[in-house]
Amino acid sequence: MLTRRNLIQTGAAAGVLTAAGPVFATVLPNQPQIAPGLLARAQAALNQKRQFLSHTDVMGIADYSQPSRDARFYLVHTASGMVTSYHVAHGRGSDPAHSGYLNYFSNEPGSQASSAGAYVTGDVYYGKYGRSLRLKGLDHSNSNAEWRAIVVHAARYAEPDMIGQFGKLGRSEGCFALSQLSLQYVLQQLGPGRLLYSDKV
Repeated sequence: MLTRRNLIQTGAAAGVLTAAGPVFATVLPNQPQIAPGLLARAQAALNQKRQFLSHTDVMGIADYSQPSRDARFYLVHTASGMVTSYHVAHGRGSDPAHSGYLNYFSNEPGSQASSAGAYVTGDVYYGKYGRSLRLKGLDHSNSNAEWRAIVVHAARYAEPDMIGQFGKLGRSEGCFALSQLSLQYVLQQLGPGRLLYSDKV
Protein backbone atom coordinates (compact mmCIF):
# COMPACT_ATOMS: atom_id res chain seq x y z
CA MET A 1 0.00 0.00 0.00
CA LEU A 2 1.00 3.63 -0.45
CA THR A 3 3.23 4.78 2.41
CA ARG A 4 5.99 7.37 2.80
CA ARG A 5 8.62 4.61 2.54
CA ASN A 6 6.98 3.15 -0.61
CA LEU A 7 6.87 6.55 -2.27
CA ILE A 8 10.48 7.34 -1.51
CA GLN A 9 11.60 3.88 -2.64
CA THR A 10 9.61 3.94 -5.88
CA GLY A 11 10.79 7.47 -6.59
CA ALA A 12 14.38 6.33 -6.16
CA ALA A 13 13.77 3.26 -8.30
CA ALA A 14 12.62 5.50 -11.15
CA GLY A 15 16.15 6.90 -11.37
CA VAL A 16 16.03 9.70 -13.91
CA LEU A 17 12.57 10.67 -12.73
CA THR A 18 13.91 11.51 -9.29
CA ALA A 19 16.70 13.65 -10.68
CA ALA A 20 14.87 15.29 -13.57
CA GLY A 21 11.24 15.52 -12.62
CA PRO A 22 8.52 15.16 -10.00
CA VAL A 23 8.82 12.68 -7.14
CA PHE A 24 6.38 11.81 -4.39
CA ALA A 25 8.33 13.65 -1.72
CA THR A 26 5.58 14.23 0.83
CA VAL A 27 2.75 11.95 1.83
CA LEU A 28 -0.23 13.57 3.49
CA PRO A 29 -2.07 11.55 6.17
CA ASN A 30 -5.19 9.49 5.44
CA GLN A 31 -4.54 9.24 1.71
CA PRO A 32 -6.22 6.60 -0.49
CA GLN A 33 -3.88 3.65 -0.93
CA ILE A 34 -2.30 2.64 -4.24
CA ALA A 35 -0.61 -0.73 -4.71
CA PRO A 36 3.17 -0.08 -4.75
CA GLY A 37 3.73 -2.18 -7.87
CA LEU A 38 1.16 -0.20 -9.83
CA LEU A 39 2.50 3.09 -8.51
CA ALA A 40 6.01 2.12 -9.61
CA ARG A 41 4.76 1.29 -13.12
CA ALA A 42 2.94 4.61 -13.35
CA GLN A 43 6.01 6.51 -12.18
CA ALA A 44 8.14 4.72 -14.76
CA ALA A 45 5.62 5.60 -17.47
CA LEU A 46 5.63 9.24 -16.35
CA ASN A 47 9.38 9.28 -16.85
CA GLN A 48 9.47 7.30 -20.11
CA LYS A 49 6.66 9.25 -21.81
CA ARG A 50 7.77 12.74 -20.79
CA GLN A 51 8.26 13.79 -24.42
CA PHE A 52 4.51 13.40 -25.00
CA LEU A 53 3.43 15.26 -21.84
CA SER A 54 2.96 19.01 -21.37
CA HIS A 55 2.50 18.69 -17.61
CA THR A 56 3.70 16.27 -14.92
CA ASP A 57 2.13 17.93 -11.86
CA VAL A 58 -0.84 15.51 -11.76
CA MET A 59 -1.26 12.03 -13.16
CA GLY A 60 -4.18 9.62 -13.21
CA ILE A 61 -3.94 5.94 -12.31
CA ALA A 62 -6.71 3.37 -12.91
CA ASP A 63 -6.19 0.22 -10.84
CA TYR A 64 -8.27 -2.45 -12.53
CA SER A 65 -7.13 -5.09 -10.05
CA GLN A 66 -9.92 -3.76 -7.85
CA PRO A 67 -13.65 -4.36 -8.42
CA SER A 68 -15.79 -1.56 -9.78
CA ARG A 69 -17.45 -1.08 -6.38
CA ASP A 70 -14.14 0.33 -5.11
CA ALA A 71 -12.80 3.83 -5.77
CA ARG A 72 -9.98 2.73 -8.09
CA PHE A 73 -9.30 5.81 -10.24
CA TYR A 74 -6.63 7.92 -8.56
CA LEU A 75 -5.39 11.45 -9.14
CA VAL A 76 -1.87 11.85 -7.80
CA HIS A 77 -0.27 15.25 -7.26
CA THR A 78 3.35 14.42 -7.90
CA ALA A 79 5.00 17.21 -5.90
CA SER A 80 3.01 16.77 -2.69
CA GLY A 81 1.97 13.13 -2.87
CA MET A 82 -1.68 14.10 -2.35
CA VAL A 83 -4.00 11.40 -3.68
CA THR A 84 -7.75 11.47 -4.33
CA SER A 85 -9.81 8.52 -5.57
CA TYR A 86 -12.98 8.04 -7.60
CA HIS A 87 -15.09 5.21 -8.96
CA VAL A 88 -14.60 4.26 -12.60
CA ALA A 89 -16.33 1.74 -14.85
CA HIS A 90 -14.46 -0.68 -17.10
CA GLY A 91 -15.38 -2.00 -20.55
CA ARG A 92 -18.05 -4.64 -21.04
CA GLY A 93 -15.66 -6.62 -23.23
CA SER A 94 -13.30 -6.90 -20.26
CA ASP A 95 -16.05 -8.35 -18.07
CA PRO A 96 -18.54 -10.28 -20.25
CA ALA A 97 -20.30 -11.86 -17.27
CA HIS A 98 -20.66 -8.47 -15.54
CA SER A 99 -19.02 -9.72 -12.36
CA GLY A 100 -17.76 -6.26 -11.43
CA TYR A 101 -14.16 -7.34 -12.04
CA LEU A 102 -12.02 -6.64 -15.11
CA ASN A 103 -10.86 -10.02 -16.43
CA TYR A 104 -8.70 -8.97 -19.35
CA PHE A 105 -7.64 -6.02 -21.49
CA SER A 106 -7.93 -5.64 -25.25
CA ASN A 107 -6.79 -3.07 -27.79
CA GLU A 108 -8.86 -4.59 -30.60
CA PRO A 109 -11.44 -2.40 -32.35
CA GLY A 110 -14.95 -3.60 -31.55
CA SER A 111 -13.83 -5.42 -28.40
CA GLN A 112 -15.61 -2.94 -26.08
CA ALA A 113 -12.83 -3.76 -23.61
CA SER A 114 -10.61 -1.55 -21.48
CA SER A 115 -6.99 -1.20 -22.57
CA ALA A 116 -3.89 -1.21 -20.39
CA GLY A 117 -1.01 1.23 -20.70
CA ALA A 118 -0.07 4.89 -20.69
CA TYR A 119 -2.29 7.57 -22.22
CA VAL A 120 -1.79 11.28 -22.71
CA THR A 121 -4.88 13.38 -22.11
CA GLY A 122 -6.11 15.60 -24.91
CA ASP A 123 -8.68 18.37 -25.13
CA VAL A 124 -12.07 18.58 -23.44
CA TYR A 125 -15.02 18.37 -25.85
CA TYR A 126 -18.78 17.89 -25.79
CA GLY A 127 -19.86 14.48 -27.02
CA LYS A 128 -22.56 11.84 -26.53
CA TYR A 129 -22.05 11.91 -22.76
CA GLY A 130 -21.49 15.67 -22.42
CA ARG A 131 -18.09 17.02 -21.40
CA SER A 132 -15.42 14.44 -22.13
CA LEU A 133 -11.63 14.22 -22.17
CA ARG A 134 -9.89 12.83 -25.24
CA LEU A 135 -7.09 10.27 -24.84
CA LYS A 136 -4.20 9.10 -27.01
CA GLY A 137 -2.66 5.71 -26.31
CA LEU A 138 1.13 5.75 -25.99
CA ASP A 139 1.76 1.99 -25.80
CA HIS A 140 1.28 -0.98 -28.12
CA SER A 141 -1.40 -2.20 -25.71
CA ASN A 142 -3.60 0.89 -26.23
CA SER A 143 -2.47 2.23 -29.61
CA ASN A 144 -6.03 2.10 -31.01
CA ALA A 145 -7.49 4.36 -28.30
CA GLU A 146 -8.18 7.29 -30.64
CA TRP A 147 -9.62 5.07 -33.38
CA ARG A 148 -11.84 3.37 -30.78
CA ALA A 149 -12.84 6.77 -29.32
CA ILE A 150 -11.66 5.79 -25.84
CA VAL A 151 -12.15 8.86 -23.63
CA VAL A 152 -12.94 9.90 -20.07
CA HIS A 153 -16.64 10.74 -19.67
CA ALA A 154 -19.53 10.63 -17.21
CA ALA A 155 -22.31 8.05 -17.40
CA ARG A 156 -25.44 7.14 -15.47
CA TYR A 157 -24.16 3.59 -14.94
CA ALA A 158 -21.10 4.99 -13.12
CA GLU A 159 -23.08 6.88 -10.48
CA PRO A 160 -22.55 5.76 -6.83
CA ASP A 161 -26.16 4.61 -6.38
CA MET A 162 -25.45 1.79 -8.86
CA ILE A 163 -23.20 0.25 -6.20
CA GLY A 164 -25.96 0.51 -3.61
CA GLN A 165 -28.43 -1.21 -5.95
CA PHE A 166 -26.24 -3.79 -7.66
CA GLY A 167 -22.97 -3.93 -5.71
CA LYS A 168 -21.03 -2.75 -8.78
CA LEU A 169 -21.01 -0.16 -11.54
CA GLY A 170 -22.30 -0.72 -15.03
CA ARG A 171 -19.89 -1.22 -17.93
CA SER A 172 -18.62 1.11 -20.64
CA GLU A 173 -17.55 0.31 -24.20
CA GLY A 174 -13.92 0.64 -23.14
CA CYS A 175 -13.96 4.24 -21.90
CA PHE A 176 -13.09 5.48 -18.42
CA ALA A 177 -16.64 6.25 -17.24
CA LEU A 178 -17.06 8.25 -14.02
CA SER A 179 -19.94 9.78 -12.11
CA GLN A 180 -20.93 13.28 -13.17
CA LEU A 181 -19.49 14.81 -9.99
CA SER A 182 -16.24 12.84 -10.20
CA LEU A 183 -15.78 13.89 -13.81
CA GLN A 184 -15.83 17.56 -12.83
CA TYR A 185 -13.02 17.01 -10.32
CA VAL A 186 -11.02 14.96 -12.82
CA LEU A 187 -11.39 17.46 -15.65
CA GLN A 188 -10.41 20.29 -13.34
CA GLN A 189 -7.27 18.57 -12.02
CA LEU A 190 -6.08 16.24 -14.80
CA GLY A 191 -6.69 18.35 -17.89
CA PRO A 192 -4.88 18.15 -21.25
CA GLY A 193 -1.27 17.04 -21.67
CA ARG A 194 -1.04 14.78 -18.62
CA LEU A 195 -0.49 11.07 -18.04
CA LEU A 196 -3.26 8.57 -17.37
CA TYR A 197 -2.00 5.07 -16.59
CA SER A 198 -4.25 2.00 -16.67
CA ASP A 199 -3.28 -1.50 -15.52
CA LYS A 200 -3.82 -4.26 -12.98
CA VAL A 201 -1.28 -5.95 -10.69
